[in-house]
Amino acid sequence: MARHTGSVCRLCRRERVKLMLKGERCLSAKCSITKKRDIPGPRNRRIKQLSEFGVQLREKQKVKRMYGVLERQFRNMYRAAAKRKGITGEDLLMLLELRLDNVLYRLGYAKSRPQARQFVTHNHIFVNGHKVAIPSYTVKLGDVIEFNPKSKERPVIKAILENMKVEYLQAWLSYDPAAQQGKIVSLPRREHIDYPITEQLIIELYSK
Repeated sequence: MARHTGSVCRLCRRERVKLMLKGERCLSAKCSITKKRDIPGPRNRRIKQLSEFGVQLREKQKVKRMYGVLERQFRNMYRAAAKRKGITGEDLLMLLELRLDNVLYRLGYAKSRPQARQFVTHNHIFVNGHKVAIPSYTVKLGDVIEFNPKSKERPVIKAILENMKVEYLQAWLSYDPAAQQGKIVSLPRREHIDYPITEQLIIELYSK
């Protein structure tokens, strides 16, 4: 599958918002967004006023890059959300949140979504006791997510499990420290998504 292999910090600068693609670095003083040069290109370059289409496109690109989704995947998720009975924009965000790589990130199993995708593709993740190696896998209500028992002794994963912070979990997730298992206790709602996203712009873009 195609993936971005360039500088992820450049993506953050392009969208002018933290996409949380490099884990702890995004929260440090080294984050490119916190530096003076927060956009790519010459510092004295004039910022072009975006058209209505441009604003909608940038919002779509921002969300795609934040969740690490390709254009075809994103469009298919929009179509699936449009077929639901609820609000299309909120349903789209819910489907993005229910991706396995995002759930790992939300649980604290990974410091970033790229790291979460790596854990999944390297066979480190079990869902309901079965190995799942597809980052885009959609988890369901009641699903139990945990690390592969054979992977728990790896230094990186062991450190993650030892430093799990349950108090920061989203309301739709739970974690059992004794069993070292995460669980989907409810479906994510719009108020659970704390990112600066205006989903209506994306819906307007795809509705044209």
